[in-house]
Amino acid sequence: MVALSVANQATTENLNPYEIAQRQIEEAASHLQLPAHVVEFLKKPKRVLSVNFPVKMDDGTVRVFEGFRSQHNDALGPNKGGIRFHPDVTMDEVKALSMWMSFKCGVVGLPYGGGKGGVICDPRKLSKGELERVSRGFMEAIAEIVGPEKDIPAPDVYTTPEIMGWMMDTYSRLRGAFTPGVITGKPLIVGGSKGRNEATARGCVFTIEEAMRQLGKPMQGATVAIQGYGNAGRIAAKLLSEQGCTIVAVSDSGGAIYLPEGLPVDEIGRLKDEKGSVRYFEAANAITNEELLELEVDILIPAALENVITAANASRIKAKIVAEAANGPTTPEADKVLFEKGIVVIPDILANAGGVTVSYFEWVQNLANFYWSEEEVNSKLKVKMTESYGVVSELASKHNVPLRTAAYMVSIQRIAEAMKARGWV
Repeated sequence: MVALSVANQATTENLNPYEIAQRQIEEAASHLQLPAHVVEFLKKPKRVLSVNFPVKMDDGTVRVFEGFRSQHNDALGPNKGGIRFHPDVTMDEVKALSMWMSFKCGVVGLPYGGGKGGVICDPRKLSKGELERVSRGFMEAIAEIVGPEKDIPAPDVYTTPEIMGWMMDTYSRLRGAFTPGVITGKPLIVGGSKGRNEATARGCVFTIEEAMRQLGKPMQGATVAIQGYGNAGRIAAKLLSEQGCTIVAVSDSGGAIYLPEGLPVDEIGRLKDEKGSVRYFEAANAITNEELLELEVDILIPAALENVITAANASRIKAKIVAEAANGPTTPEADKVLFEKGIVVIPDILANAGGVTVSYFEWVQNLANFYWSEEEVNSKLKVKMTESYGVVSELASKHNVPLRTAAYMVSIQRIAEAMKARGWV
């Protein structure tokens, strides 16, 4: 049989995130003795809301925006998950992300289910006033199904603490009372938590430290490539460089750069702020995002969007550790290839769970109206992340499965137990 070309391999792989999430559930559940109806229940969100809402634009015209909020499973507690503003948002993507959030919360032992929201828009093409009206309009549209005891949104792709502040204010006005617990990732002055901005990256770094320790490799001098230089990727670069790692490549939507002897992280951050892309750092070699993924490094951090490591390129991945700061960057077919190659993949539902963990801390602080120091937040985060990595790693070794499968096994078992305790199944 003639081997498929790389292009053909890419076209034969199903990259629908919702179907990928369902396949990941099936794979993990196959190692657990669960009734079939429990698995089927977990493979679909409990509720998905589709909304359309009008927004007056700066030129006086009215534009109708479409958005979604998916709530996967609230057996363990209220739903929790971000809201993204992106032109490519789809209902299937939001459903998948809500499912991943359920398992992300479950794997680190948070009393939450998974939620996710999105609005189809390009915030880079909106004025600040238009962006605020879109943010408030979406919160008004979903207000009936969210709340501190129901569903607690947070920032995601192209949403910010400022946007969360607008949404919290809108909900509070509708309720007639200041309600900071409806949203996490807010500005500090209105109930945000110290340490939240760095939490996703810091949690990812904690899991990388554990993986490197198990491999018997020092952090000092370890080489790192980061695809996606947004909030998580940029902060991960800073934290890793502070530990002596060498950041050899970074990228964003404008391009990728590579410098074998190491990139000056602070200088690149300033350049991105000034010019909008890392590609303007002329002292480095310009490469493609695809080439960045295939560099021979100790640590590869996909920190952009879904489906960047696929059957088409998995065989060319050379990193020893792939730490998924993004949601869903690796497809199931690619997972199999990486596992066979002996590459340690720290799955998204564990690697980037630092964000939702500190969001949980923020919610707890809001409900108690008592706030912690940044040192306390980071200390509690480290305990959660390192303990969770240990549980997942031990289970993976016991069953000889990838860390992703083990992470799903831990989480699915916890959710299934909660559903049984509540008499759902």
